[in-house]
Amino acid sequence: MQLHRTVALLATALVPLAPASAQEAPPTISAANLTQIVRTLASDQFQGRAPGTVGEERTIGYLIGRLEALGLEPAGTDGGWTQPVPLLRTRLGGPTTLQFDRNGTAQPLSLGTDIYLSTLQPVDTAAVAAAPLVFVGYGVSAPERGWDDFKGVDLKGKVAVFLINDPDFSATAREPVAGSFGGKTMTYYGRWTYKFEEASRRGAIAALIVHDTEGVGYGWNVVKAPAGENYGLVVPPEKRTSLQLQGWIAHDVADTLFAGAGLDLDKLRVAARRKDFKPIALPGVTLTAEIPVQQAVVQSQNVLAKIPGTTRADEVVIYGAHWDAYGEGKPDEQGRIYRAGANDDALGVAGLFEIARLFKAAPPPERSLVFAFWTAEERGLLGSEAYAQNPVFPVEKTVANLGLDILQTAGRAKDVILVGKGQGSLEDDLARHAAAQGRAVSVESLPERGLFYRADHFSMAKRGVPVLLMMGIAGASDLVEGGKAAGQRWVDDYTGRCYHQACDAWDKSWNLDGAVQDIALFHGIGDELARSGTWPGWKAGSEFKDIRERSAGVRK
Repeated sequence: MQLHRTVALLATALVPLAPASAQEAPPTISAANLTQIVRTLASDQFQGRAPGTVGEERTIGYLIGRLEALGLEPAGTDGGWTQPVPLLRTRLGGPTTLQFDRNGTAQPLSLGTDIYLSTLQPVDTAAVAAAPLVFVGYGVSAPERGWDDFKGVDLKGKVAVFLINDPDFSATAREPVAGSFGGKTMTYYGRWTYKFEEASRRGAIAALIVHDTEGVGYGWNVVKAPAGENYGLVVPPEKRTSLQLQGWIAHDVADTLFAGAGLDLDKLRVAARRKDFKPIALPGVTLTAEIPVQQAVVQSQNVLAKIPGTTRADEVVIYGAHWDAYGEGKPDEQGRIYRAGANDDALGVAGLFEIARLFKAAPPPERSLVFAFWTAEERGLLGSEAYAQNPVFPVEKTVANLGLDILQTAGRAKDVILVGKGQGSLEDDLARHAAAQGRAVSVESLPERGLFYRADHFSMAKRGVPVLLMMGIAGASDLVEGGKAAGQRWVDDYTGRCYHQACDAWDKSWNLDGAVQDIALFHGIGDELARSGTWPGWKAGSEFKDIRERSAGVRK
């Protein structure tokens, strides 16, 4: 706690005072403030801000110190600034046994080459004993679309084998399924997280997804990068996943496995795009695995602050960004060992501080404003998920969640990138506020990669809360200087060199004028929501519309 207070005092000292001449005009988002905050959080002092480390302890103290200096109030557990988020961290060791068996013939598997596995069980050994394999197609259960891939088949004690993405991802225009799940735009049913969750809900002992680079959006090298490490929330035994092991099977290994069982996986891929598809057992094929597990509980925290509302204080608008990054890693070519996430997401954190500063300089809002600094986003959106499971403010009266996660640093833009087109009415608000800035809206360039489901706002979306995400790498911005070509160069450079690497550090070449535009835009949207009785909603076809409508009666 002493470390908390020391860093908090440092943060207080760093909060800038506006010059006297500027105090007469309404405050605006300050690029200088953003730079100061990012340079601090991405410095070696914070050691890459990994959960459960000294770097976290220093980060929490810094965040609290700045929030206190800005005059915000604590909004965490028991009236404090934080919400505890205990995390289960697991890592697989070398397998004692890992093989498919086909009619008594063993096919040994190489972990990381043929198959990638991890576990979210707090056990010393992850074990699967001769469990039968069942191919479940895309593994989608979507009543609102009249789609059920499971057809009542019992998966208890079995290994569910999935295809990645949605049933219509590879469909031709002539197939009945075409467009039923958004075409190339991924729905939540296409995400690997959904497939593992669905396998667990149905009692499977393990789940494997057939890797497909186009369908998932990245190669096998990305799949195996975590090296058997996984993180999950600490949950009571009755709420634990049923999966002893979960992971991926290499494309060519899956083709060979199915062929050996007398099945043509290419033909099954086509069959799985039909509503009448039924799960197919792989005749005589089982999985046996015995793998040692290193496990530990890591204590982490969300930081939550608020500006109370006046007349509708029980209704809240939440701004969110994640404070965590990837901690210490191997030295890069410059000898840097900390993967400090200057853009991902120290810049988003800085954006929240600037939005809070503007709100504190204005008359109090009617609705309450909450500023959430999430932990463990990089470990699977775990901090925001912990909050969504145990919210401080009821989700039924949470007006919206506005998330900042990676902003472009290449200068002013003529447009803003929309992530998740067609999901909610907040995208119409985005268009209005962008137009007021003289900007247009461009949709994300690779919607098949499912970025809408890969940031912290999604934890709230799953509970029906309307959301909006600002993410600069979702598409090439039409930059004032250089146009779309320059915007694409920035995206390619950042994602190709610096994403989740030590290279994601503050750089003097950053031009934050575009980030200032985006943060100001989100401030305007939140300000409008906080000073009205408007309730944004979901659009027809969104998988979250029904969830929100079930609680319509509690909203005025």
